[in-house]
Amino acid sequence: MKRTMTLNLTDAEMAVLEAMCDEKGLSKTALVRQALRLYKSVDERMARGEKVFIENAGKTEKTELMVL
Repeated sequence: MKRTMTLNLTDAEMAVLEAMCDEKGLSKTALVRQALRLYKSVDERMARGEKVFIENAGKTEKTELMVL
């Protein structure tokens, strides 16, 4: 079952959403769904005590992802 919700964004937030949609070729709904799946995955890992890192492919640099 699908449900509808209203999401109020600032002009700046909407600009970011629209730019990302254009870059990814996704609708706003698809992008928000993808973001929710990513956030859920990260949140579950962190809840298990795991750390999430972003690694620069060309270097050996790693940065820990901090989620508030």
